[in-house]
Amino acid sequence: MGKFISITASPPLYVRSKLLCFSLLYFFTTLSLFLYVSLSRNQCVFRYSPFDPVQTNTFSYPSSYGEHKYALPTHRSSCSSPVFFSDYWTVLNEIQSICSDSASSEKLRYINGNSESFGGNFSTQKRFSYFNHSDNDVEVPCGFFRDFPVSDSDRAEMEKCGLVVASAIFNDHDKIRQPVGLGVKTLETVCFYMFIDDKTLNSLFHHNVIPRNNPRDYRVGAWRIIKISKSENLYLNPAMNGVIPKYLMHRLFPNSQFSIWIDAKIQLMIDPLLLIHSMLVVPDVDMAISKHPFFVNTMEEAMATARWNKWGDVDGLRMQMETYCEHGLKPWNSHKLPYPTDVPDSALILRKHGIRSDLFSCFMFNELEAFNPRDQLAFAFVRDHINPMVKMNMFEVEVFEQIVVEYRHNLKKIKTSSYEEQEEEQKQKSLRIIQKKRRWLDYGSWSLNGSSCKSYLMEMWDDHH
Repeated sequence: MGKFISITASPPLYVRSKLLCFSLLYFFTTLSLFLYVSLSRNQCVFRYSPFDPVQTNTFSYPSSYGEHKYALPTHRSSCSSPVFFSDYWTVLNEIQSICSDSASSEKLRYINGNSESFGGNFSTQKRFSYFNHSDNDVEVPCGFFRDFPVSDSDRAEMEKCGLVVASAIFNDHDKIRQPVGLGVKTLETVCFYMFIDDKTLNSLFHHNVIPRNNPRDYRVGAWRIIKISKSENLYLNPAMNGVIPKYLMHRLFPNSQFSIWIDAKIQLMIDPLLLIHSMLVVPDVDMAISKHPFFVNTMEEAMATARWNKWGDVDGLRMQMETYCEHGLKPWNSHKLPYPTDVPDSALILRKHGIRSDLFSCFMFNELEAFNPRDQLAFAFVRDHINPMVKMNMFEVEVFEQIVVEYRHNLKKIKTSSYEEQEEEQKQKSLRIIQKKRRWLDYGSWSLNGSSCKSYLMEMWDDHH
């Protein structure tokens, strides 16, 4: 018998052409996406809009300055909690509209006068008596009981700013780093101010970041440099002097509608207009600040401050915590307020200036002058006890690590004779306080008998164990 021969018909030519086209399309799409992610600055897919007009570098540093040395690594994925940013031009128009509409908004009234300290050195009862602010005609204490030593020309320029980014370097503690990713209209819309002292200025002279024959209008890239003259009006502690622009920005820039504070140890990686829109305008809040990467309770931060010698006067830390416990400080897990933590990372603070955020800033400054410049310790107490309550966006640590790069503080500092002698004298005065230092680290180091913080600690430790 004959055998049947089966013949398998091949697909028509047009079908094979379609398969080839789909294969090529898939290949080139995958290749393009791979190259984009591989070469992207943050390894983040579609993090930035390709239509955003980004400026080139704003300043070239001398090689000796080392502005990019000692960046702190992060083990978190930069895309694990992506932040949505709207179109640059849409954001620019919206924020400009908000600023023009808010020009005549109601402002706080401040106590004026002279005092032995810049902040007035108010007693505990006096400071707390202002927390319930139900009448805007009542004046509140908010620093400036002594003159802040800036030039008249700088002061006039500061009063013109509607949107401001500010930072400070005292005692040559950090490097000046340029913001990255600025839109083409940002420098025309946003003021960038860096407050420095003489020691930091001498370091900038030494590295030729600023020429010595430069006029008094100092600029380093995007930053206008404001030199704070040596004055008896300020504090012996450089960190406390840095608190003045950090928490009294609404007074230094009285016409600003929005502001961003960045500690000098971090570099801004996102256009400030996009940040303000995403973190403040869209969620409709007064302030935005990052959660602390490790702690949720104020007392945890206080104990870490003592353990790692971040503040030498441990008795002062104890007194601060006892004061707050006596007046109602509670562990984070015991109150019903809508906040994810009691401890922030205050290296980056975004503000929409108004009654609520300005009150919070004033009362924070008063607490820092009363105790110490470690602002995480006073944060929750002020936030939870003032009226009207500030509307706050406490965002995730992953978001913080997307929008800034953090660096170590300066490891080497330039020596200058006259200022070094003055600094050594200040250190000797501080040592008289540090000599009283005691350990405050665990159960045995602090007797709970008679402590106002007994219930706080027992509830906090019970929650941890």
